[in-house]
Order: sequence, then C-alpha cells, then structure tokens
Amino acid sequence: MKQLVTATLCVAIVALFMITCPSQAQTLVVYANGPTLNQVIMGDTLANGARAHTVYQLVSLDTTYLMDGTVTMNTDLTIVGVPNGTTGRPPCIQPDVLPDNSIPGTLFSLNGKKTKGTFKNLYLLGLAINNTANGGGVAIQVAGDSVRLEVDNVVFDEWQTFAIGYNGNYDKFFVTNSKFRNMVHPNQWYIGEALRNTWPGEVATDSVVFKFNTFFCLNGYASAPVSKYLVKYFDFSHNSVIYTFKNPLFIFNVTNAKINDNIWYGTYAGGVDETENPWWDNLWYPDTTYGVVSLQPLDSAKIRVFAPLLPPKANGVIDTAAEQLRVIEAKNNVHFWPSALTGLWTAWNDTASNKIITPTWMNARTTTMFADNTTWPGLTESGNQGVDPGFGATIPGVMTQATNNLEAWFKLCRAGLLTNTYWGYQKTQVGVAVNWVPPWPLPEAADMKYTNTALKTGGTDGRPIGDPYWFNGTSGGPTSVEESDLIPDAFALLPAYPNPFNPNTSLRFTLKESGVVSLKVYNIVGQVVATIINNEHWSAGVHTLTVDLSHAASGIYLGVLEQGTNRAIQKLVLLK
Repeated sequence: MKQLVTATLCVAIVALFMITCPSQAQTLVVYANGPTLNQVIMGDTLANGARAHTVYQLVSLDTTYLMDGTVTMNTDLTIVGVPNGTTGRPPCIQPDVLPDNSIPGTLFSLNGKKTKGTFKNLYLLGLAINNTANGGGVAIQVAGDSVRLEVDNVVFDEWQTFAIGYNGNYDKFFVTNSKFRNMVHPNQWYIGEALRNTWPGEVATDSVVFKFNTFFCLNGYASAPVSKYLVKYFDFSHNSVIYTFKNPLFIFNVTNAKINDNIWYGTYAGGVDETENPWWDNLWYPDTTYGVVSLQPLDSAKIRVFAPLLPPKANGVIDTAAEQLRVIEAKNNVHFWPSALTGLWTAWNDTASNKIITPTWMNARTTTMFADNTTWPGLTESGNQGVDPGFGATIPGVMTQATNNLEAWFKLCRAGLLTNTYWGYQKTQVGVAVNWVPPWPLPEAADMKYTNTALKTGGTDGRPIGDPYWFNGTSGGPTSVEESDLIPDAFALLPAYPNPFNPNTSLRFTLKESGVVSLKVYNIVGQVVATIINNEHWSAGVHTLTVDLSHAASGIYLGVLEQGTNRAIQKLVLLK
C-alpha cells in the first residue's frame, strides 16, 4: 500500500509540474526585426527537443514578419497578433525571397494528429518582398488527422492556390471574421481558393464552419470540402461572396448543412464552358445546369459511412431511406449578378464557338430535391431572393475597371489565351521600403457597405445579410466559433422518422459529451429485440442511425439510449 501511495503521489507531482512549468505556460512575444518568423518558431525548443512554447504573440505593426520556410508543427500552435487599438491594423506575415530567387510555398503546416491550430488577428500575404507570389502558395496546410483549426480576424491576400488546404482525415475548421481577397492564379482558373480538401487525395471531413467572412475576387471555391467522402457537418452562414470565376461551393454530398444569410454577388462568373460540361463541376451525376447551391443524391460509398445499417444499393440509384436522413437548410440568402456580367455572358454566347452555360441560384436537380418532401424531408429553403445589395460603385466596377478587370480575363480564359494575367480589386503592391506594410483599412471597406435597407436586418438572426463586419467591425459577429455551435447542450433521443414504419426507421440522438453509449430496442415485456450500439464510445454531437426490425413482428417497441446515468426513450411502431 505504501508503494502504491508513493507512486500515486509521484504521478501527481509530475502532473502538477507539467501544468505549472513556466516553459509550457508562457507566451513568446515575437518582434519583426529579428530572425524570420519560421526560424523563431522552429528553433524554440527545449534541450530535450520539446516545444518551449506553443503560443506566439506578434506585436510589430511597422513592418512585416518574413518567412523563408515552412513552420511545420506536430503539436498545438497558436499565432495571435496584437492589432492597433485604434485602426484595427493586424500584424502582417509574408514570404521572403530565398537566395536562389525562389519563394516559400507554404507558411504553416499542421501535421500532428488531434492537435489544434489557432490563427487570430493576422494579415497573411501571399506576395513576397519582391511583389511576386509562389504559384503553388498555401497559407495554412492541415496534414494531420483530426486537427482542429480556428481562424479568426485574419486577412488572406493574394494566395494563388489555397488559403487553407487540407488532406488530413476528419479535420475541423472554424473560420470567422476573416477576409479572403484577390486569390487569382494567372493561368489556372480552378485554383485560387479559400478552403480546399485536396491532393494527394480527398479525405473525410468532420466539420467546416465559415461565419462572418468576406470572399472577394477568387478564381475558385470559397469552401470546397468536396464531399467525395463524408462531411459530418457544414455551416456557411453570414458570408459575403463577391465574384468567383468558378462555383463558390463544392458540397454536392453534404448530409448535415446550413447555408444561411449569405450574399452571393457575381459568383460563378466564368460559367461552365463546353469543355467543362458536364463533369468538371460535378461528382456522380452529369448535371447540365449549374447553381451557387448544387446538391446530388448520395453515392453508395457515402451511404455506407453515413447510414451503415442500410442495405447497399448501386451508384446511380437514389436510396430514399438514406436521403431522408439528410438535413440541409438554405435560408435568407441574397443572390445577384450585375448587368455588366450578364451582358458579357450574352455577348459572348452570341458570337463565340465555345459557349458557356450560365449559373443560377440553385441548379435544376437541387431545386427538385428541395421540392420533394417525401424523399428529402430534411431539405428546407426559405427567404432566398435575387436582389441587388447596392454596393458602392467600385464593387460592380471590378468587371470593367481600368486594370485587372474581370471582363478581359474572362475573354482570355474562355478563348484559351491565358498566360500571366490577373484580375482582382485594387491588388496589393509590395513596396521597396524596409518598413512597408499593406494598405489599411482594406481599400474595399467603404464600398462594401451596401445600401439595400431591407438586407441590413434581413438575416435569420436580425443581423445584416452577408458579412456584418463592413457595418459593425468585428463586433458584428462572434470573435470565434465555439464548440457549442456544433455540440448540442442536451442528451436526447429524438422521435423516429418514419413512425409507424416497415421495417426500417431512423433514430437521431444528441450527445452533449463524448462517452460510452448504448442504443437498444426492447419489446413491451422488456426483451431486447435489436442492439444498435453496444457500449461503444461515441463523440459528442448529432448522430443518426437506421433501425431494422425486419425480423420482428408488428407491434410497439421502445428505443432506449443510455450514456452513463442518462437514459432517453422513444416509442416505435412497427406495422407490417
């Protein structure tokens, strides 16, 4: 007993030391007048090789922080800037130029499984000190599995490939109050994207949450979890998406999603030309109409993960039982294409041999899905409207401005003549002064304040539709997306659907905390007739499972969910 007590005490002392050890608890303040930022962070280790700090505070506002290599991290990492208290200007990070005149491609790579990356109050500029960009440039790459990335109040400017790319399985992304601007590759019109599930191969995704952001002049997607594999949760709400050349979303197979309170202005401006139609912008079905919001029925591989108890069906066959489990809402969105863009489309198709298919709010298949309440009872849409927000003149002026205008780039692209050409809005030009910093406030700030009064309180929550930042600053939205946005605040077993049923029904349950769970079906005399979950560890969140009672007789049954001391019951009626 004495040895056991001693060992326990030693463990407690070691744990206490690890918690209170200054090298683990302190934040390292970093100035921009020393070594490059990656050198500081990668060299910040203890004698045993462990990280000395995981939080780095950037305080310099009078010059930029340079990076001549990638910060590759296998542990938690927090980079937080201290913005100017009056103007809100954040510290800026940009690539250096290497001795061989090359430019680092990736700033940050998060490689550790189940680690957390936090980036807050920063300006991440893709242009190096010589005013050129790496054509494969990525600001943040998430390579580890089950990584949680939080990004708040960050400007991503001039990233020609991705702002955030990922190839780790079941990663989580929470992006708020951020600005993605002028993400244009000079000769590849499908890259220049904000978030992309990408090579060496698409992966399953836990959560993607984008709230209170602006995407302004992007070649490709604002958010592309791709959905070839499972995306457990997708929330794209209160964002302003203004001019994308290709489709702003790539979410065809999402199963649980919100697309609410967004402004879609001039998106999908490049349309779909004859070489791209029908497969370049699709997954499993050859759609020939294209929309801002485009969904498709689930493929068989997705169903095996999303609803594993359902009997398999071949690809191309709509599995009604699986489709009935999808929950997707699209509410109070505003979509609008300015006349300079619609006129360009008309004029191009009048004369060009390579005509384009122009986009709509929802493509034909998606419109049908939302209207079919039998197959897709969980798909709901309301309050979406095609009206002009009334931006200031320079916003519609992107089409025809004196330099870098979208009309000229469209014509070069669709004629196959792109070489080294850009489009965008008041593109950042890096100065030669040692103390150069990007212009602040962002030059679009004034004209982003739209004039359509009805939209200023038109959100489902009473906020301005789109990104409220342009009216209220960061006080217009949350400073971060908390886990509570995804995790319910109650343990519950929800009513089955359908009920009565024969022989399958679906049960949805919510877990406030992760833990060991059982879900069983009992007959009225207390005998177990089906074990759906047998004391397995499940994560907190919303879960849906199929109950198959094909082996049971007609009658009344009870579904019972248990987790620790919690128990919830729902009545099930089987009618054969």
